[in-house]
Amino acid sequence: MLNFARGRSQPRSTRSMPLSGMEYPDPKRKSNFVGKILMAATLTALCIIMLKQSPNFNTLSRFSEHEEGVTHVLVTGGAGYIGSHAALRLLKESYRVTIVDNLSRGNIGAVKVLQKLFPEPGQLQFVYADLGDAKAVNKIFSENAFDAVMHFAAVAYVGESTLDPLKYFNVIGSDPEGRLGEAPKPELREHGRISGACFDAAHGVIPGLKVKGTDYKTHDGTCIRDYIDVTDLVDAHVKALKKAKPGEVGIYNVGTGRGRSVKEFVEACKKATGVEIKVDYLPRRPGDYAEVFSDPTKIRRELNWTAQLTDLQESLQIAWRWQKAHRDGYAAAS
Repeated sequence: MLNFARGRSQPRSTRSMPLSGMEYPDPKRKSNFVGKILMAATLTALCIIMLKQSPNFNTLSRFSEHEEGVTHVLVTGGAGYIGSHAALRLLKESYRVTIVDNLSRGNIGAVKVLQKLFPEPGQLQFVYADLGDAKAVNKIFSENAFDAVMHFAAVAYVGESTLDPLKYFNVIGSDPEGRLGEAPKPELREHGRISGACFDAAHGVIPGLKVKGTDYKTHDGTCIRDYIDVTDLVDAHVKALKKAKPGEVGIYNVGTGRGRSVKEFVEACKKATGVEIKVDYLPRRPGDYAEVFSDPTKIRRELNWTAQLTDLQESLQIAWRWQKAHRDGYAAAS
């Protein structure tokens, strides 16, 4: 006798059913599981490929170990005017470079220019840090294998040096190929170098130049200074680096050995920019000496170094080209 239950029919279960201690899995569920594994494996492979293509892949190991035939140089203040030009020269000569800068005066835009020029792994790294932080400095040295240090991190603006004279020297010019230049931050412009003031006056950012002191015992009454092109300055540092030996100290005057008056500088600036810049003559500034220029005899004798770019107007023209092309400094690159 057969009994048929009355009511709605029930859908057949799709779950696996045990039979005699065995389980038969659902083929659709197995297929879904395999698909997930394949997707995870594919994503992992893609991530590895992307990491290998990244400029930072394995960078830590390259910077943290000494490598035969490669000199690793720490450039402090490497985001600044002089430091960035030094880093550029070193990178062009296949040095490995680590830039450390707190960006209080430097420009991250300069670092970005260098990163774009030298994107290969193990060439360049930037570390944001303050050298006044001993813990940070110790960490940097513990994580990197440096062979040499070029120290450019400093407070070196003219206005500030009136409280601590002769803290500064006069550097002019910029990269002849137009990749880098001088771009002081707006809040520091009034303390900057005379070349910066000259370009600001030519741009119309300020109404004119202010020359402080016309009664010094010089041929035209204004101060005399030794103006050195940044390219020459960097060249001297690189030559010193190549000659350097552990335990030996060399101290050198780096300059042209020839002084130029402030009036001569102003006239060269007018010709370089093509602008008839207004000049206001004011009383002396505290801390200024009448004449300051270097004697480069020792560096010429021991390192065979002599300044090559000694045409004041030409150096200013090169710098002016960069200034005209970068009215806002490195703002665009930043």
